[in-house]
Amino acid sequence: MCSIASAVGFIALAGVATEIGVVMLVYLDEAHERHRRDGRLRDTADVIDAVQEGAGERVRPVMMTVVADIGGLLPILWGHGTGASVMQRIAAPMVGGMLSATVLVLLVVPTLYSVWKERQLRGSMGVGAPSSSTEGV
Repeated sequence: MCSIASAVGFIALAGVATEIGVVMLVYLDEAHERHRRDGRLRDTADVIDAVQEGAGERVRPVMMTVVADIGGLLPILWGHGTGASVMQRIAAPMVGGMLSATVLVLLVVPTLYSVWKERQLRGSMGVGAPSSSTEGV
């Protein structure tokens, strides 16, 4: 069963993970727009370069956030004083969740963003659309 304290930990984790993910998307969008504006967005390799640039700008801030959060929560996990059992139930999902949120934000989000923007680029270039000469055959 999930206690109320654990639910509070999950809610706090959701807030931190969402903030990190939204800021990552902002940086990816800015890098993509910068590449598009400079005329450096011609093919899928350019999309990957833009995503790597945007994600690369966020690696250190994300890692600093994760290390600070986990560093602040570890003493709570190891505590044995009054109220420690309740606080441990709040901290445990946050520590585990911050580790998985880091992987999600630094690897999965940029990968999905890249796939999405590559499909948009292919669609705007007309790649994969049926040609008019093959339509009645």
